[in-house]
Amino acid sequence: MAWIALSPPEEQLQAWCWQALRFTPRVAVQQGCVLLEVSSTLRLWGGLRALLQQLLQPGSLQPCRAWARGRTAPVALALLLLKCQHRAPPQQVPDGLPLDTLAAAAPALAVLERTGCRSFGALRALPRAGVARRFGAALLEALDQAYGDRPAAYDWCRLPPVFDQNLELPAIATAAPELLWTGQRLLDALHTWLRAGQRGVLALELEWTHDLRRIDGRQLPRQARLPIRTARPTQDMAHLRRLLHEHLQQQCLAAPANHLRLRTLEVAPLPGASASLLPEEQHTGEPLHALIERLAARLGADRVLVPQLVADHRPERMQRWVPAQQALELRAAAEELAPDAALFPAWLLREPLALDMDAQGQPLFHGPLQLLARPRRVDGAGWWDLDADQPAVRDYRLARSAQLGLLWLYCERPHSGVAEPRWFLQGAYA
Repeated sequence: MAWIALSPPEEQLQAWCWQALRFTPRVAVQQGCVLLEVSSTLRLWGGLRALLQQLLQPGSLQPCRAWARGRTAPVALALLLLKCQHRAPPQQVPDGLPLDTLAAAAPALAVLERTGCRSFGALRALPRAGVARRFGAALLEALDQAYGDRPAAYDWCRLPPVFDQNLELPAIATAAPELLWTGQRLLDALHTWLRAGQRGVLALELEWTHDLRRIDGRQLPRQARLPIRTARPTQDMAHLRRLLHEHLQQQCLAAPANHLRLRTLEVAPLPGASASLLPEEQHTGEPLHALIERLAARLGADRVLVPQLVADHRPERMQRWVPAQQALELRAAAEELAPDAALFPAWLLREPLALDMDAQGQPLFHGPLQLLARPRRVDGAGWWDLDADQPAVRDYRLARSAQLGLLWLYCERPHSGVAEPRWFLQGAYA
């Protein structure tokens, strides 16, 4: 068995439990310290030294005051208490450990010290029956657990399914940007929670409590809320902080605030990124979706638009401009229903241009055109589209122009509204 004991700052005890849950599911809190049983996960992390290096790099958390490791949990906890009290560890462990580091010995400590029994080994040398009658069986049970002769049962820590923390502001906030300092502390705790559960956040909510109940006789709501969404699950706290900053810049507090609360609304599993040795596959810089989200927060979601592919057989209706935050939800379905859209020209005319025809019925545009490839037939009225004026009965062709290069044409075939075939120019290739 291998146990690690940590002495974190008191105000970050829960956050350090979440940090420890990244490395082992067996994490407990005893006497204000965090205990980890790591014997089952040592191979996963590359050994005890590698695990300790990652465990003791807390990132945004305050560092631990001390740490210790031992063969059993009481031994690791005793060595940790000695470090915190600046006392030298004994040469023989666990026999030489002082009895005052064993919590179960606290009620009997004064009597045992008067008899000269001051260490684990001295207590173990006493007759067990007499110790049990005088001090109770709990003391012997704790001693056996320290020596590994009896298993220890702990109430293991569990990661909460939802992150929800509330902090009191160090000073009354009168403007929304003033909430960002305390919000950063909450984001740090959120980061630890996400890493422990290998999750990414998709939606979260910032809530602040008003210090006043009414202003100028007008009743105020007790709390105000600010929801924030991301397009993809993320653990990038720098991106979330920028989003929070942009949103708070647009907010106006109805009254001064005294408490701040952050909770997750939607999370998703976040698998680890696959590394590559190829330079072209090593992404650098800010992802596009992060830039779009920040611009949408600053300018408004309805002012940041992206082209979205639409599942429609008519090329002029295969694309529309939608708010950027809606684009990712529609992208997958559109790509499945229009797999050949990449073959269409990048530039389409706003309105198809009617072309002249020669005596043989071939299209003309700045001279004769050479028709290439076979026609691609589109036949459908678009009855589901209320905005459709005429049915689409067309043969699309790729044409070459001596002056303009490759063009995208279609021949409108005769139907109920068209008496003779007509040619139209709809797009051009770059």
